[in-house]
This record gives sequence, structure tokens and C-alpha cells, in this order.
Amino acid sequence: MNKEKIIIFDTTLRDGEQSPGASMNTGEKIQIASQLERLGVDIIEAGFAAASPGDFDAIEKISQKITKSTVCSLARAIDSDIKAAGDAIAKANKQRIHTFIATSPIHMQHKLKMTPEEVIKRAVASVQYAKTFVDDVEFSCEDAGRSDIGFMKEISDAVIQAGASTINLPDTVGIRLPTEIGIMIKTMHEYIGDRAIISVHNHNDLGLAVANSLESIINGARQVECTINGLGERAGNAALEEVVMTLKVRSDVFANFETNINTKEIYPASRLIANITGIEPQPNKAIVGKNAFAHESGIHQDGVLKNKETYEIIKPEDIGLDLEDTIVLGKHSGRAAFKSKLDKLGFVLEKDELNSTFTRFKELADKKKDIYDDDLRALVTSEMTGVEKEYELVAMQLMDSTGGVPSAAMTIKHKDIVTTDASIGDGTIDAVFKTIDRITGYQGRLLDYKVTSVSKGKDALANVTVKVTFDKNEPAIIGHGLSLDTMLASARAYIGALNSYLSMRGMLKLRDTDSNKTV
Repeated sequence: MNKEKIIIFDTTLRDGEQSPGASMNTGEKIQIASQLERLGVDIIEAGFAAASPGDFDAIEKISQKITKSTVCSLARAIDSDIKAAGDAIAKANKQRIHTFIATSPIHMQHKLKMTPEEVIKRAVASVQYAKTFVDDVEFSCEDAGRSDIGFMKEISDAVIQAGASTINLPDTVGIRLPTEIGIMIKTMHEYIGDRAIISVHNHNDLGLAVANSLESIINGARQVECTINGLGERAGNAALEEVVMTLKVRSDVFANFETNINTKEIYPASRLIANITGIEPQPNKAIVGKNAFAHESGIHQDGVLKNKETYEIIKPEDIGLDLEDTIVLGKHSGRAAFKSKLDKLGFVLEKDELNSTFTRFKELADKKKDIYDDDLRALVTSEMTGVEKEYELVAMQLMDSTGGVPSAAMTIKHKDIVTTDASIGDGTIDAVFKTIDRITGYQGRLLDYKVTSVSKGKDALANVTVKVTFDKNEPAIIGHGLSLDTMLASARAYIGALNSYLSMRGMLKLRDTDSNKTV
């Protein structure tokens, strides 16, 4: 029996990054894009090219790296957005521009302040302009969940005639029930027929994003837009892992459908994104939560010990999860074994990256007896930032005696200059960050601070994530630090955020210079 393919459109790097605190730098986005390609994602929405120089740079570099998946950039129905998208993906092996405009009465009246006729005219012009850059154009009716079905038919006719090959009908505010989404998709599918692929992009405000996506497939949608771990604005998006595993596990219902996803890459993708964003899936999160395969009830434990299928409908190994967390590396492991293990975990490192990561691994192995897979994932992620280390921490000494004033003394290297200074603070962390500010001359404002344990045991690595703003007129920057010592990890995270900020600011200056040259 020939099965119909469900196209998996991953928007972790675009909509997922819009989760509060989920900003990523270019190097981190390249890592994620590479993992999404290994996962078998059909289309990677790499970002919103017109949003910032950082987004443009990331999309451009991802386009040069990815060969199997289609690389897509989002663009409003505005010429400057579309041009930025087209330029950013120009070097991609497979390209798509995804342009959109709102179609619901509330959006057209209050946000766009445009008539329905003006919206259709703008949509058509945008698709036609996008076609001058790429053959593959997707058009979205923003807030389709609250749009008039008659108007969506009218605008779909117009943009399909203009060259759009995919029509996306997003439930932008996550308000629709599965039955309602099903009726909408069925109606639009019957109307559009084979003139274009119907896509859905469901938000999770009522916890129905995955259910709505599955109901959409049953009623004619052949593309699902989703994110790893369900990341996204507000309550997030449909979780890729839940959609894909439901199609696989419930093959009795979805017998006619298949995806290109290699499910064994689901858990590695989930962990990579959690490490980079600092946003851990909730413990009871379906498929990838840390409790997804845990059994505490005596009745459940007894059943699982006798036959796993009594309570487990998914095998952990099907999503790439090794519950034994096998330890195969230690301080006596060589470079070849280390590289082989990283290859197994899905990391492809350049020579310089491999050397620096191996050095960090050896330092860790001297202090930590057991090295787990999650330790290695975190270690590699922290090294492969793709950001030039303008400032590097050389040494740090802390003092916080009972009844005394917390203080930190640090030595930081900037280019070839090494500077040592000290500062006091309201607490040890405050003293550390103030010392970094004194030495670098940049005054950061801490917005969020989070510490997580990478693996298990008393000697577990601490993974610190900070959210810092160095300029009130610019977005906050995320920094990550990894160490057995939480204070050291905190200092590394703060300096990492500063380096990312300086890298993004340098990109902005470069783009401004390039723009001036073309005027």
C-alpha cells in the first residue's frame, strides 16, 4: 500500500526561538539545524531574516550547511522582508520563502488597518515577488482559526494563482477545538484539491496543538508545522515528537500516512535544544520528559518487570534514549574513542572544535569519575557556540566568610591583555558579575538565572543559564556556562552572554556597512 507522506516543517529556530528566554546565537542555531537534518525534518524554518542581523546571518550560514532539508525563511507580506529572506537562503540547496498576512477580521481591522480587498492585493504581490527569488513559496493566513472560511477560499485562490504551492492555515491563538479544526481543514482541502498542499500550524494555548494537528491530518492536511519540545510563543506549538510518535504508535488509525523522521534522533534533538536554550521539558512531558519512562507505582513496576508492554507503549530506544546511560569514557580514553562516541551522539566537529572539546573532556574526566552521555552533550554544546571569545576567564577566587562581605577576584583575558580585578557584592553571584563588569567595562543587567544538573550524582556538572541585557534598547542575551563548580559555571555563562552580545553588535555594524555600500 502506498502511504501518503506527511511533510514535517520544523520551526524551532523561528517560532521556538520566540519562547521567552530561548534566544540562540548563530553557532547554536547551526548545531540545531544539523540535528534537525539528521532527524529527517523536511523543511527547516531557520528564522525571520528581516528580524535582525543575527537572524539573517544564522539563516545564511544554515543555508550553506544544510543539503538534504529545505531551508526556509519567514517574511511578512512586505518587499523588504521578502528580499531579506531571498538573500539569506540564496545559497541553500533547497529553498523556500514563507510569507504571511493576517486574514481574521480582528487582525485586519485593528492590526493591519486594511480592507479585505487590500489584504488580498498585498498577499498576491508578495507571493509574486517571492517567486522571483525561489520556486517554492508558502503562504499563511495568519489567525486562520478566527478567519471567515469564504474569505480564506478567496485569498487562497488568489495566492495559488500567483504561485504559492503551500497554503498554511494556522490556529495562531490556539483557540480551536479538534472538531472545529477538522471541519475547517476538510472544507479548505475539498475546495483547494491538489492545487496546493494544506499545512497547519497549531498553537498550544489550550493544550490542544497536537490533537488539532492530528485531526488536521485526518481531514486533509499534508504538512504539519511543529517544534522540538513544543517550544514557541506563549504556551508553545505542536510538539514534533508527539505528532510523529502518535503517527507511528497509532498506525492502526494513521495506517495511510508516514513521515521521513528518524525517530531515534528525537531524544538527542530534545536534549540538544534543552541544553542550548536552558528550557527543560517538564518532567511529565510526553515522549521526552525525564519521567516519560519512569515507573514509581508498585503495580506498574511489577507489570513492567514482567512485560514492558503492560505499561509502555513506546520503547525508549525508538526515540534514541539509552536508559542505561552507558559509561564508556573516562580519563584514560583516547581521542579516537572520544570522537567515535561523539559521532554516535550525532555531533560532527571540525578539527579545532574537536581539539578544544577533547581538552575540556580530559579536564572534566580528571575531576569526575563517571562521564555520562548527557555530560558529553552539554560539553560539546558549550564549546560549539560559534561565537568568538573576546573575553576569556583565566582565574577566579571567591571569599564569603561567615559574617563577611562576599567578594570575587578574577583574571580575564581580552585579546592579548590580561586584567585582574576584584569587587564585592550583595551575594557571591552578584560579586562575580560585578567583577566581570569592572574588568570588561560593560554593565550587564541580570534578568534571569537558572542552574540545572546535567546528569546524576554528587559530582554532576552544573549547567548555568543567564539572561542578560547590556543595552536597554536591544534584546536580552542568553549565556551558558558549564562546570562542576556552580560559581565558575555562572562566571562562564555571564561572559558567554557578553561575548554573544559583542558578536551580534559586530554583525549589526557589518550589515550597516554593507548596506551603505549598496546605496
